[in-house]
Amino acid sequence: MQENTNHTACPVYEAKNFKNEQLVRWCPGCGDHAVLATLHKAMAEVGIAPHNTAVISGIGCSSRLPYYMNTYGFHTIHGRGAAIATGVKTANPELSVWLTTGDGDSLAIGGNHFIHAIRRNIDINIVLFNNRIYGLTKGQYSPTSARGFVSKSSPYGTVEDPFIPAELAMGARGNFFARGIDVDMRNLQDCMVASAKHKGAAVTEVLVNCVIFNNGIHKTITDKDVRDDRTILLKHGEKMIYGKDKNKGIVLDGLKLKSVTIGQDGYTMDDVLVHDAHEPSNTLHMMLAMMNGEELPIALGVIRDVEAPTYDESVTKQIEEVRATNPARCLLDVLNRESHWDVAD
Repeated sequence: MQENTNHTACPVYEAKNFKNEQLVRWCPGCGDHAVLATLHKAMAEVGIAPHNTAVISGIGCSSRLPYYMNTYGFHTIHGRGAAIATGVKTANPELSVWLTTGDGDSLAIGGNHFIHAIRRNIDINIVLFNNRIYGLTKGQYSPTSARGFVSKSSPYGTVEDPFIPAELAMGARGNFFARGIDVDMRNLQDCMVASAKHKGAAVTEVLVNCVIFNNGIHKTITDKDVRDDRTILLKHGEKMIYGKDKNKGIVLDGLKLKSVTIGQDGYTMDDVLVHDAHEPSNTLHMMLAMMNGEELPIALGVIRDVEAPTYDESVTKQIEEVRATNPARCLLDVLNRESHWDVAD
């Protein structure tokens, strides 16, 4: 850690300040390594001290992450990370609280806790690792596995439609949603920093590769030779353009989004939409988040970032208001306020 030379003398952190000496126990080549390294860098950029930071997790490969942090950490039980993180933040609102979880952890057994943490708008940062498989338990299909996906628990293909994390988060009245990929650490870091600066429940989905049980699951959008044409990096206040030659754009065609080539079929740069991450309505945000990389590019970056009252601040305010009108300051005050009898020895 270094120290600023300005008058405020605020500490300046580096990624190494958030690392510890534990051996990282993920498979070589796993995308989780990139997410961990990016989180270290993002926390350093945000500048909140390690001793004012807590990382909570559930169960799964992604949930081992607290072991590799030089912060407070809690490796909880399957699917309950969001509930524990809610309690940590409510009890100590000054802490920067992060939840690291996977698609099998938060979207299956933990689905209820996940959507209600978002609905309540508790000020926590949720990093959702999505590799579309159960990795730690050795290769069963997960809630985000596509219909027809063949796995150890679906040898003839799944007969279920998957959850789409963005749709679930926004359906739970979420006010922040971002998406990154493990092979684009720069954008992923920007998403994490924006998440930390956002007041309220902030979900960052990370498309992660599992080299053992689901290798290449995201390659149709992550491979270098296709990434530019199948992904679009959204930035607030900027035109929605993409492509290797930056000549493609997203326009509104009636009530639907459409990909066009700028300069063809009468479309000009003026027709291309400007991204507004702060628009209160989530209608367009939902449409952008649902683009799947086929007819329309999959959206990366901060898709939605809207301010709203937070659960932890509302609870703290409510407690202060009640205390101001209630003379009771301890349990004995409460007991003595009502009729009572003293029992002599």
